[in-house]
Amino acid sequence: MLDERKTAILRAVVQEYVATGQPVGSTVIANIPAVKVSSATVRNEMAALEQEGYLAQPHTSAGRIPTDKGYRHFVDSMAHSGVLAREDATQVGDFFSAAHGRMEDLLRHTTTLLANITHHTAVIVGPEADATIVRAVHISRVTPRTATVVVVLSNHNVENETIQMSEDINDDHIALAVRHLSKTLVSHSLADIHTVPSSNDAHVDAVCFATVNALSRHRADKPVFVGGASSLANAFDAVDVVRDVLSTIEQQFVVVTLLQDLLDRGLSVAIGAEHGIEPLSACSVVVAPVMADGEVIGTVGVLGPTRMNYPQALTTVEVVSEQLGRHIAEGVS
Repeated sequence: MLDERKTAILRAVVQEYVATGQPVGSTVIANIPAVKVSSATVRNEMAALEQEGYLAQPHTSAGRIPTDKGYRHFVDSMAHSGVLAREDATQVGDFFSAAHGRMEDLLRHTTTLLANITHHTAVIVGPEADATIVRAVHISRVTPRTATVVVVLSNHNVENETIQMSEDINDDHIALAVRHLSKTLVSHSLADIHTVPSSNDAHVDAVCFATVNALSRHRADKPVFVGGASSLANAFDAVDVVRDVLSTIEQQFVVVTLLQDLLDRGLSVAIGAEHGIEPLSACSVVVAPVMADGEVIGTVGVLGPTRMNYPQALTTVEVVSEQLGRHIAEGVS
């Protein structure tokens, strides 16, 4: 454990380095009112912090920068009851007051909002399709052998699938199938839909079977939206680091697994190698669950360099996740 003085000096180094991106010298820290010790004392304490692994000195004549261990101590020791800046709070409030329409659009636009406020890459994992209720079913013929199935869900999402049919299925068969499917599927979740009782018409049953089979592809879907990925290009000097990070976040399974793993471990912040994904070892991840009606239905997170403004990122992610969950709950109810 660090004593109060070392903690104050480490906090000052982290804040200064986040603000400037330049190694921090003892003179700069000594001039900060909260430190209240001489430059020589700061220099000695910074040397001790370096020996203990909280700071590093990139060059012999340069100042020092925080290590992942230093950032971790900073995050663990700071107050978590942050408040959004007035301008950011207004932006979030106005966004959710005006937000409406499909779930997919809501999540995509929320990702953009989060990226714009934090200036980091934002990631949102939406609710699984099987947790939502079917509100309506429509089927429209496209060609003699194909039709489009449109299912409206309670989370404002709309699923579209193309189904194959035999040429002897006519428009009357499709209309009867829609009526039969509506009786069976509406007011039920996708997770409950496995088969549809026979309608006693082979042609109608064929359309119903194709529809249920198509919808089964969406039961385990977890929509993932990424915004502000371009900000990573400005966050790192090394091209290979940017390439590795961008390549990794393009893999949706990796992103979903990463965010879920952090929540399962009870973490709101993973710094550097803590998250266990080597290509992202130069990054930190800040996450919060999206709650609706007491259940976790998704995840909100930002990904950026370890030199991020943790208080601002944490507060923004928490506020946006809370507002998103409330908005979804109100829309579903």
